[in-house]
Amino acid sequence: MNLKQVIKKSLKRESFLFQTLYKTYRFGQDCLYSLMCHTSKLDERLVVFEAFQGRQYTCSPKALYLQMKADPKYSDYRFVWVFTEEAAKRNPIADQRTQIVTYNTRAHHAVCARAGTIITNSMPMGIIKLRPGQKLVETWHGTPLKRLGCDIQLDSNSVNTREEIHRRYRQRVSQLTHFLSPSDFYTEKLTSAFDLKGEGSRVKMIQQGYPRNDFLSRCTPEQARAIKARLGLEEDKKLILYAPTFRDDQKLDKAYSYSFTLEMDFNHLLQTLGEEYVILFRPHYFVASRFDFASYGGRVIDVSGVDDINELYVISDLLITDYSSVFFDYAILQRPVLLFMYDLDRYQNQLRDFYIDLKELPFPILQTQQQLEEAILDLFSQPFVLSEGYRAFNRTYTPMDDGEAAGRVLEALFPE
Repeated sequence: MNLKQVIKKSLKRESFLFQTLYKTYRFGQDCLYSLMCHTSKLDERLVVFEAFQGRQYTCSPKALYLQMKADPKYSDYRFVWVFTEEAAKRNPIADQRTQIVTYNTRAHHAVCARAGTIITNSMPMGIIKLRPGQKLVETWHGTPLKRLGCDIQLDSNSVNTREEIHRRYRQRVSQLTHFLSPSDFYTEKLTSAFDLKGEGSRVKMIQQGYPRNDFLSRCTPEQARAIKARLGLEEDKKLILYAPTFRDDQKLDKAYSYSFTLEMDFNHLLQTLGEEYVILFRPHYFVASRFDFASYGGRVIDVSGVDDINELYVISDLLITDYSSVFFDYAILQRPVLLFMYDLDRYQNQLRDFYIDLKELPFPILQTQQQLEEAILDLFSQPFVLSEGYRAFNRTYTPMDDGEAAGRVLEALFPE
Protein backbone atom coordinates (compact mmCIF):
# COMPACT_ATOMS: atom_id res chain seq x y z
CA MET A 1 0.00 0.00 0.00
CA ASN A 2 1.53 3.33 -1.06
CA LEU A 3 1.35 6.63 0.85
CA LYS A 4 -1.62 7.87 -1.18
CA GLN A 5 -3.64 4.76 -0.29
CA VAL A 6 -2.70 5.03 3.39
CA ILE A 7 -3.85 8.67 3.49
CA LYS A 8 -7.18 7.87 1.81
CA LYS A 9 -7.92 4.90 4.06
CA SER A 10 -6.87 6.49 7.34
CA LEU A 11 -8.33 9.98 7.21
CA LYS A 12 -11.55 11.70 6.28
CA ARG A 13 -11.26 13.43 2.95
CA GLU A 14 -12.63 16.70 4.28
CA SER A 15 -10.20 16.93 7.19
CA PHE A 16 -7.43 19.52 7.28
CA LEU A 17 -4.81 16.83 7.93
CA PHE A 18 -5.95 14.81 4.90
CA GLN A 19 -5.81 17.84 2.63
CA THR A 20 -2.37 18.86 3.94
CA LEU A 21 -0.85 15.39 3.60
CA TYR A 22 -2.41 14.80 0.20
CA LYS A 23 -1.20 18.15 -1.18
CA THR A 24 2.30 17.37 0.14
CA TYR A 25 2.17 13.95 -1.52
CA ARG A 26 1.00 15.47 -4.82
CA PHE A 27 3.70 18.15 -4.72
CA GLY A 28 6.36 15.48 -4.33
CA GLN A 29 4.89 13.44 -7.18
CA ASP A 30 4.72 16.50 -9.43
CA CYS A 31 8.36 17.35 -8.72
CA LEU A 32 9.45 13.80 -9.48
CA TYR A 33 7.48 13.74 -12.72
CA SER A 34 9.01 17.04 -13.81
CA LEU A 35 12.46 15.59 -13.12
CA MET A 36 11.62 12.56 -15.30
CA CYS A 37 10.62 14.88 -18.12
CA HIS A 38 13.83 16.90 -17.86
CA THR A 39 16.11 13.87 -17.70
CA SER A 40 14.54 11.67 -20.42
CA LYS A 41 14.47 12.14 -24.17
CA LEU A 42 11.06 12.24 -25.86
CA ASP A 43 10.53 9.08 -27.91
CA GLU A 44 8.22 9.90 -30.83
CA ARG A 45 7.83 6.21 -31.66
CA LEU A 46 6.60 5.24 -28.19
CA VAL A 47 2.81 5.14 -27.64
CA VAL A 48 1.15 4.61 -24.24
CA PHE A 49 -2.40 3.20 -24.08
CA GLU A 50 -4.76 3.23 -21.09
CA ALA A 51 -8.50 2.62 -20.62
CA PHE A 52 -10.64 3.40 -17.57
CA GLN A 53 -7.65 4.14 -15.31
CA GLY A 54 -6.03 0.84 -16.22
CA ARG A 55 -9.06 -1.26 -15.33
CA GLN A 56 -9.72 -2.73 -18.78
CA TYR A 57 -8.27 -3.67 -22.17
CA THR A 58 -10.99 -2.12 -24.28
CA CYS A 59 -12.54 0.86 -26.05
CA SER A 60 -10.85 3.12 -28.61
CA PRO A 61 -7.36 2.77 -27.10
CA LYS A 62 -7.58 -0.97 -27.80
CA ALA A 63 -8.89 -0.41 -31.33
CA LEU A 64 -6.10 2.07 -32.14
CA TYR A 65 -3.46 -0.22 -30.61
CA LEU A 66 -4.59 -3.21 -32.68
CA GLN A 67 -4.68 -1.08 -35.83
CA MET A 68 -1.17 0.23 -35.24
CA LYS A 69 0.16 -3.21 -34.45
CA ALA A 70 -1.28 -4.65 -37.68
CA ASP A 71 -0.36 -1.79 -40.03
CA PRO A 72 3.17 -1.95 -41.55
CA LYS A 73 3.29 1.88 -41.47
CA TYR A 74 3.81 1.66 -37.71
CA SER A 75 6.26 -1.24 -37.67
CA ASP A 76 8.93 0.88 -35.98
CA TYR A 77 6.64 1.99 -33.15
CA ARG A 78 6.71 0.51 -29.65
CA PHE A 79 3.76 0.33 -27.28
CA VAL A 80 2.98 0.36 -23.56
CA TRP A 81 -0.30 -0.77 -22.02
CA VAL A 82 -1.14 0.54 -18.57
CA PHE A 83 -3.15 -1.83 -16.35
CA THR A 84 -4.01 -2.28 -12.72
CA GLU A 85 -2.46 -5.44 -11.32
CA GLU A 86 -5.80 -7.25 -11.59
CA ALA A 87 -6.41 -6.16 -15.19
CA ALA A 88 -2.89 -7.19 -16.19
CA LYS A 89 -3.62 -10.75 -15.02
CA ARG A 90 -6.73 -10.86 -17.22
CA ASN A 91 -4.89 -9.44 -20.23
CA PRO A 92 -1.39 -10.93 -20.53
CA ILE A 93 -0.52 -9.31 -23.87
CA ALA A 94 2.15 -11.35 -25.63
CA ASP A 95 3.82 -9.02 -28.11
CA GLN A 96 7.50 -8.20 -28.52
CA ARG A 97 6.80 -4.52 -29.15
CA THR A 98 4.40 -4.12 -26.19
CA GLN A 99 5.33 -3.53 -22.56
CA ILE A 100 2.87 -3.66 -19.63
CA VAL A 101 3.23 -1.32 -16.65
CA THR A 102 1.10 -0.94 -13.53
CA TYR A 103 -1.20 2.08 -13.28
CA ASN A 104 0.01 5.04 -11.18
CA THR A 105 3.43 3.60 -10.39
CA ARG A 106 6.92 4.99 -10.98
CA ALA A 107 7.16 2.89 -14.16
CA HIS A 108 3.86 4.31 -15.42
CA HIS A 109 4.96 7.89 -14.76
CA ALA A 110 8.32 7.25 -16.45
CA VAL A 111 6.81 5.98 -19.73
CA CYS A 112 4.33 8.86 -19.81
CA ALA A 113 7.17 11.32 -19.30
CA ARG A 114 9.03 10.12 -22.39
CA ALA A 115 6.27 8.81 -24.71
CA GLY A 116 5.62 10.73 -27.90
CA THR A 117 1.90 9.88 -27.69
CA ILE A 118 -0.43 8.98 -24.80
CA ILE A 119 -3.90 7.65 -25.65
CA THR A 120 -6.57 7.39 -22.95
CA ASN A 121 -10.36 7.03 -22.83
CA SER A 122 -10.92 8.72 -19.46
CA MET A 123 -9.51 11.54 -17.37
CA PRO A 124 -5.69 11.52 -17.64
CA MET A 125 -3.76 11.42 -14.41
CA GLY A 126 -3.31 14.87 -12.93
CA ILE A 127 0.42 14.30 -12.63
CA ILE A 128 0.95 14.28 -16.40
CA LYS A 129 2.36 17.51 -17.79
CA LEU A 130 2.64 17.88 -21.56
CA ARG A 131 6.10 18.24 -23.04
CA PRO A 132 6.74 20.15 -26.27
CA GLY A 133 6.01 17.82 -29.17
CA GLN A 134 4.08 15.34 -27.04
CA LYS A 135 0.52 14.26 -27.94
CA LEU A 136 -2.13 13.35 -25.38
CA VAL A 137 -5.20 11.94 -27.12
CA GLU A 138 -8.56 11.80 -25.32
CA THR A 139 -10.87 9.27 -26.97
CA TRP A 140 -13.50 9.47 -24.18
CA HIS A 141 -15.88 6.53 -23.83
CA GLY A 142 -19.24 7.19 -25.41
CA THR A 143 -21.70 9.62 -26.94
CA PRO A 144 -23.41 11.36 -23.99
CA LEU A 145 -27.11 11.40 -23.21
CA LYS A 146 -26.58 12.76 -19.69
CA ARG A 147 -24.84 16.06 -19.15
CA LEU A 148 -21.11 15.99 -18.46
CA GLY A 149 -18.46 18.14 -16.86
CA CYS A 150 -18.96 21.88 -17.24
CA ASP A 151 -22.53 21.31 -18.46
CA ILE A 152 -23.66 19.81 -15.14
CA GLN A 153 -25.80 22.38 -13.37
CA LEU A 154 -27.31 20.24 -10.60
CA ASP A 155 -25.31 19.84 -7.38
CA SER A 156 -26.24 16.28 -6.44
CA ASN A 157 -23.03 14.29 -6.77
CA SER A 158 -22.21 12.35 -3.59
CA VAL A 159 -18.46 12.42 -4.23
CA ASN A 160 -17.74 15.86 -5.75
CA THR A 161 -19.45 19.25 -5.74
CA ARG A 162 -20.53 20.82 -9.04
CA GLU A 163 -17.70 23.36 -8.79
CA GLU A 164 -15.16 20.57 -8.20
CA ILE A 165 -16.42 18.72 -11.26
CA HIS A 166 -16.19 21.84 -13.45
CA ARG A 167 -12.70 22.61 -12.18
CA ARG A 168 -11.47 19.05 -12.71
CA TYR A 169 -12.69 18.95 -16.33
CA ARG A 170 -11.04 22.30 -17.12
CA GLN A 171 -7.81 21.24 -15.43
CA ARG A 172 -7.66 17.91 -17.24
CA VAL A 173 -8.36 19.38 -20.66
CA SER A 174 -5.29 21.58 -20.24
CA GLN A 175 -3.29 18.36 -20.62
CA LEU A 176 -4.81 17.35 -23.96
CA THR A 177 -3.76 17.91 -27.56
CA HIS A 178 -6.44 15.88 -29.38
CA PHE A 179 -10.03 14.75 -28.86
CA LEU A 180 -11.81 12.10 -30.94
CA SER A 181 -15.39 12.46 -32.16
CA PRO A 182 -17.85 10.27 -34.11
CA SER A 183 -20.42 12.97 -35.00
CA ASP A 184 -21.36 16.65 -35.14
CA PHE A 185 -23.54 16.15 -32.06
CA TYR A 186 -20.67 14.63 -30.10
CA THR A 187 -18.26 17.39 -31.12
CA GLU A 188 -20.70 20.08 -29.98
CA LYS A 189 -21.50 18.50 -26.60
CA LEU A 190 -17.98 17.44 -25.65
CA THR A 191 -16.66 20.86 -26.67
CA SER A 192 -19.09 22.35 -24.17
CA ALA A 193 -18.56 19.74 -21.43
CA PHE A 194 -14.76 20.16 -21.51
CA ASP A 195 -14.83 23.91 -22.23
CA LEU A 196 -12.79 23.40 -25.39
CA LYS A 197 -13.69 26.88 -26.59
CA GLY A 198 -12.33 28.35 -23.39
CA GLU A 199 -9.19 27.10 -21.72
CA GLY A 200 -9.03 24.09 -24.04
CA SER A 201 -9.24 26.01 -27.32
CA ARG A 202 -5.91 24.64 -28.54
CA VAL A 203 -7.20 21.02 -28.45
CA LYS A 204 -7.75 19.59 -31.93
CA MET A 205 -10.96 17.62 -32.50
CA ILE A 206 -10.56 14.65 -34.85
CA GLN A 207 -14.05 13.85 -36.13
CA GLN A 208 -13.45 10.63 -38.04
CA GLY A 209 -15.68 8.10 -36.24
CA TYR A 210 -15.21 6.07 -33.08
CA PRO A 211 -12.40 3.50 -33.38
CA ARG A 212 -13.92 1.28 -30.68
CA ASN A 213 -16.98 0.74 -32.89
CA ASP A 214 -15.03 -0.67 -35.83
CA PHE A 215 -15.46 -4.14 -34.35
CA LEU A 216 -19.26 -3.81 -34.40
CA SER A 217 -19.23 -3.25 -38.15
CA ARG A 218 -16.69 -5.99 -38.85
CA CYS A 219 -17.68 -8.79 -36.47
CA THR A 220 -18.70 -12.00 -38.24
CA PRO A 221 -21.25 -14.61 -37.04
CA GLU A 222 -18.34 -16.99 -36.52
CA GLN A 223 -16.61 -14.53 -34.20
CA ALA A 224 -19.83 -14.02 -32.23
CA ARG A 225 -20.26 -17.79 -31.81
CA ALA A 226 -16.67 -18.07 -30.60
CA ILE A 227 -17.32 -15.38 -27.97
CA LYS A 228 -20.41 -17.24 -26.76
CA ALA A 229 -18.44 -20.46 -26.51
CA ARG A 230 -15.62 -18.78 -24.57
CA LEU A 231 -18.12 -17.35 -22.09
CA GLY A 232 -19.86 -20.71 -21.72
CA LEU A 233 -23.16 -19.50 -23.18
CA GLU A 234 -25.54 -21.86 -24.95
CA GLU A 235 -26.10 -21.09 -28.61
CA ASP A 236 -29.89 -21.43 -28.51
CA LYS A 237 -30.54 -19.03 -25.60
CA LYS A 238 -31.95 -15.53 -26.07
CA LEU A 239 -29.42 -13.20 -24.47
CA ILE A 240 -30.53 -9.93 -22.86
CA LEU A 241 -27.73 -7.51 -21.99
CA TYR A 242 -28.63 -5.28 -19.01
CA ALA A 243 -26.13 -2.42 -18.75
CA PRO A 244 -27.30 0.36 -16.40
CA THR A 245 -25.19 3.35 -15.45
CA PHE A 246 -24.29 4.50 -11.93
CA ARG A 247 -26.27 7.11 -9.96
CA ASP A 248 -24.35 10.20 -8.89
CA ASP A 249 -26.04 10.27 -5.48
CA GLN A 250 -25.39 6.63 -4.56
CA LYS A 251 -22.12 6.17 -2.68
CA LEU A 252 -20.65 3.26 -0.79
CA ASP A 253 -20.29 3.78 2.97
CA LYS A 254 -16.84 4.95 4.09
CA ALA A 255 -15.57 5.11 0.48
CA TYR A 256 -15.46 7.77 -2.16
CA SER A 257 -16.87 5.60 -4.94
CA TYR A 258 -20.30 4.83 -6.32
CA SER A 259 -22.69 1.97 -5.65
CA PHE A 260 -25.77 0.76 -7.49
CA THR A 261 -29.13 -0.24 -6.09
CA LEU A 262 -30.71 -2.89 -8.28
CA GLU A 263 -34.30 -1.95 -9.10
CA MET A 264 -34.95 -4.77 -11.56
CA ASP A 265 -36.56 -7.90 -10.12
CA PHE A 266 -34.55 -10.59 -11.90
CA ASN A 267 -36.51 -13.44 -10.32
CA HIS A 268 -39.88 -12.14 -11.52
CA LEU A 269 -38.48 -11.24 -14.92
CA LEU A 270 -37.05 -14.71 -15.49
CA GLN A 271 -40.24 -16.36 -14.29
CA THR A 272 -42.23 -14.26 -16.75
CA LEU A 273 -39.93 -14.80 -19.71
CA GLY A 274 -39.23 -18.52 -19.41
CA GLU A 275 -36.23 -20.83 -19.57
CA GLU A 276 -34.95 -19.76 -22.99
CA TYR A 277 -33.83 -16.32 -21.75
CA VAL A 278 -30.53 -15.45 -20.06
CA ILE A 279 -29.63 -12.04 -18.64
CA LEU A 280 -26.08 -10.73 -18.99
CA PHE A 281 -25.65 -8.13 -16.23
CA ARG A 282 -23.04 -5.44 -16.88
CA PRO A 283 -22.97 -2.60 -14.31
CA HIS A 284 -20.98 0.61 -14.94
CA TYR A 285 -17.26 0.29 -14.25
CA PHE A 286 -17.57 2.83 -11.39
CA VAL A 287 -19.84 0.44 -9.53
CA ALA A 288 -18.63 -2.19 -7.09
CA SER A 289 -20.91 -5.13 -7.83
CA ARG A 290 -22.19 -6.99 -4.75
CA PHE A 291 -24.92 -9.20 -6.16
CA ASP A 292 -25.47 -12.89 -5.42
CA PHE A 293 -25.53 -14.36 -8.92
CA ALA A 294 -25.43 -17.95 -7.67
CA SER A 295 -29.07 -17.74 -6.64
CA TYR A 296 -30.23 -17.39 -10.26
CA GLY A 297 -29.04 -20.80 -11.42
CA GLY A 298 -26.97 -19.53 -14.32
CA ARG A 299 -29.74 -17.44 -15.84
CA VAL A 300 -28.32 -14.11 -14.64
CA ILE A 301 -24.62 -13.93 -15.45
CA ASP A 302 -22.16 -11.35 -14.15
CA VAL A 303 -20.28 -10.10 -17.22
CA SER A 304 -18.62 -7.13 -15.53
CA GLY A 305 -15.34 -9.04 -15.85
CA VAL A 306 -15.52 -9.00 -19.65
CA ASP A 307 -13.26 -6.08 -20.49
CA ASP A 308 -14.52 -5.36 -23.99
CA ILE A 309 -18.26 -4.63 -23.93
CA ASN A 310 -18.31 -4.94 -27.74
CA GLU A 311 -18.12 -8.70 -27.24
CA LEU A 312 -21.32 -8.54 -25.22
CA TYR A 313 -23.04 -6.35 -27.81
CA VAL A 314 -22.46 -8.73 -30.70
CA ILE A 315 -23.78 -11.81 -28.86
CA SER A 316 -26.86 -10.21 -27.31
CA ASP A 317 -30.33 -10.14 -28.83
CA LEU A 318 -31.56 -7.15 -26.85
CA LEU A 319 -30.01 -4.29 -24.88
CA ILE A 320 -31.68 -2.92 -21.77
CA THR A 321 -30.08 0.21 -20.35
CA ASP A 322 -31.09 3.58 -18.92
CA TYR A 323 -29.04 6.78 -19.20
CA SER A 324 -25.82 5.11 -20.29
CA SER A 325 -24.12 5.92 -23.58
CA VAL A 326 -24.09 2.24 -24.51
CA PHE A 327 -27.25 2.44 -26.62
CA PHE A 328 -25.57 4.81 -29.11
CA ASP A 329 -22.95 2.17 -29.91
CA TYR A 330 -25.32 -0.80 -29.75
CA ALA A 331 -27.58 0.88 -32.31
CA ILE A 332 -24.92 0.25 -34.97
CA LEU A 333 -25.98 -3.41 -34.82
CA GLN A 334 -29.58 -2.36 -35.59
CA ARG A 335 -30.98 -4.53 -32.81
CA PRO A 336 -33.73 -3.71 -30.29
CA VAL A 337 -33.08 -1.40 -27.33
CA LEU A 338 -35.25 -0.81 -24.26
CA LEU A 339 -34.66 2.06 -21.83
CA PHE A 340 -35.59 1.08 -18.26
CA MET A 341 -35.78 4.54 -16.65
CA TYR A 342 -37.55 3.72 -13.39
CA ASP A 343 -36.19 6.90 -11.76
CA LEU A 344 -36.55 9.22 -14.75
CA ASP A 345 -37.98 12.23 -12.95
CA ARG A 346 -35.35 12.16 -10.22
CA TYR A 347 -32.47 11.52 -12.61
CA GLN A 348 -33.46 14.30 -14.99
CA ASN A 349 -34.48 16.94 -12.49
CA GLN A 350 -32.23 16.22 -9.51
CA LEU A 351 -29.13 14.44 -10.80
CA ARG A 352 -27.93 15.10 -14.35
CA ASP A 353 -30.49 16.21 -16.94
CA PHE A 354 -29.93 15.37 -20.62
CA TYR A 355 -28.51 16.73 -23.84
CA ILE A 356 -31.36 15.20 -25.86
CA ASP A 357 -35.12 15.46 -25.59
CA LEU A 358 -36.03 11.86 -24.75
CA LYS A 359 -38.99 12.08 -27.12
CA GLU A 360 -36.49 12.10 -29.98
CA LEU A 361 -35.12 8.66 -29.09
CA PRO A 362 -36.50 5.75 -31.17
CA PHE A 363 -36.39 3.36 -28.19
CA PRO A 364 -39.26 2.58 -25.79
CA ILE A 365 -38.90 4.22 -22.36
CA LEU A 366 -40.22 2.02 -19.54
CA GLN A 367 -40.61 2.97 -15.90
CA THR A 368 -42.09 -0.13 -14.25
CA GLN A 369 -41.18 -3.80 -14.08
CA GLN A 370 -44.50 -4.74 -15.69
CA GLN A 371 -43.94 -2.39 -18.63
CA LEU A 372 -40.47 -3.83 -19.10
CA GLU A 373 -41.64 -7.45 -19.10
CA GLU A 374 -44.47 -6.72 -21.53
CA ALA A 375 -42.09 -4.90 -23.88
CA ILE A 376 -39.62 -7.80 -23.91
CA LEU A 377 -42.33 -10.36 -24.63
CA ASP A 378 -43.72 -8.15 -27.38
CA LEU A 379 -40.31 -7.72 -29.01
CA PHE A 380 -39.60 -11.44 -29.15
CA SER A 381 -43.09 -12.37 -30.33
CA GLN A 382 -42.42 -11.01 -33.83
CA PRO A 383 -39.52 -10.17 -36.17
CA PHE A 384 -37.78 -6.92 -35.28
CA VAL A 385 -38.41 -4.18 -37.87
CA LEU A 386 -36.05 -1.23 -38.01
CA SER A 387 -38.06 1.99 -37.91
CA GLU A 388 -37.25 5.14 -39.85
CA GLY A 389 -36.69 6.82 -36.49
CA TYR A 390 -34.01 4.23 -35.68
CA ARG A 391 -32.32 4.81 -39.07
CA ALA A 392 -32.41 8.58 -38.49
CA PHE A 393 -30.87 8.06 -35.04
CA ASN A 394 -27.90 6.25 -36.58
CA ARG A 395 -27.50 8.91 -39.29
CA THR A 396 -27.26 11.56 -36.55
CA TYR A 397 -25.15 9.86 -33.89
CA THR A 398 -23.03 7.21 -35.67
CA PRO A 399 -22.64 8.55 -39.25
CA MET A 400 -18.93 7.70 -39.55
CA ASP A 401 -18.87 4.37 -37.71
CA ASP A 402 -18.23 2.25 -40.79
CA GLY A 403 -15.50 -0.07 -39.54
CA GLU A 404 -12.63 2.13 -40.75
CA ALA A 405 -12.48 4.83 -38.07
CA ALA A 406 -9.24 3.65 -36.43
CA GLY A 407 -7.30 3.98 -39.68
CA ARG A 408 -8.59 7.49 -40.34
CA VAL A 409 -7.82 8.62 -36.76
CA LEU A 410 -4.25 7.31 -36.97
CA GLU A 411 -3.69 9.10 -40.27
CA ALA A 412 -4.75 12.34 -38.57
CA LEU A 413 -2.53 11.69 -35.54
CA PHE A 414 0.55 10.50 -37.46
CA PRO A 415 0.36 12.25 -40.85
CA GLU A 416 3.96 11.59 -41.85
